[in-house]
Amino acid sequence: MAEYVLETKNLGISFGGLKAVQDVNLKIKKNEIYGLIGPNGAGKTTVFNMLTGVYHPTTGTFYLNGEELKGLPQNKINHKGIARTFQNIRLFNNMSVIRNVMVGLHDQPEFKCTLLESLFRLPRHFAVEKKMRDRAKELLKIFGLYEERNHLAYNLPYGKQRKLEIARALATNPTLLLLDEPAAGMNPQETAELMETIRFVRDNFDMTILLIEHDMSLVTGICDNVTVLNFGVTLAEGKVDEALANPEVIKAYLGD
Repeated sequence: MAEYVLETKNLGISFGGLKAVQDVNLKIKKNEIYGLIGPNGAGKTTVFNMLTGVYHPTTGTFYLNGEELKGLPQNKINHKGIARTFQNIRLFNNMSVIRNVMVGLHDQPEFKCTLLESLFRLPRHFAVEKKMRDRAKELLKIFGLYEERNHLAYNLPYGKQRKLEIARALATNPTLLLLDEPAAGMNPQETAELMETIRFVRDNFDMTILLIEHDMSLVTGICDNVTVLNFGVTLAEGKVDEALANPEVIKAYLGD
C-alpha cells in the first residue's frame, strides 16, 4: 500500500515561456485535510487543473495511491478516484437538486445500463434508475438537502449550493476530494457549517481532502498541514501555524 494518497514530484507547467507552476512536491496521507494556500495568482488552481487532467504537466508527475496518473484525460482521472469542486459553483442550475447528484452517479459500475436497456426502457433501466435515486437521496440526507431534492438547483441558497456541489463530487466515489475555495462568498455562520461538513466528509466517507482557501480561519481550523505557493513556487510547507509564521509567507501576503 502506498504511503501517500497523493504525491506530486516536481510538478510543474509552462505556458509558452512562462513557468506558471514549478517543482510542487505534495505528500498527503490518508484521511488528511491538506491546505494549498497563497496569494491570488500563486498557481493554486493551476495545480488542481493538473491533478484533474484539465492541464497536462510539462514537468514532473503525480500519483494517487502509488499509481501514476499524469497524462490521463479528465474522465479517467475521475474514475481513478479524484473529484473536485470549483471556485465558481458549477451546478446544473435548471435541473433538480436530486438530478444534480444523480449525474455524479452515472459512471459508477453499479449504475451502468446498456444502450439497448436505456433506449427501449427495459426493466433493468428502471431498476438502475431507482437505485440511483435511492443513493442520491442518501447523500442529500447527509448534507441536509433532502427536503429540497425536487427544487431546481439555482433556487438553493448559496451555502446549500456549495453543499450540493460537494455531494455531487462524492457521488463519483472518490478517494481524494479537491475543494477549490469552498468558503468563497460565505458569511461566518456558513463558513462554520462548511468546516463541520468537511470534517464530516473526512470522517464518514474515509476521505482525503486537498483544499484551496483564502479564509485563514477555515485553514487554521481544519487543515492538518499546508503548502504555501507564490508565483508558482513553494514558499513553505508543514504545520499550519509554522507555515503562516514563515517570514517569506508573511511577505508574500502583506508585502515588505
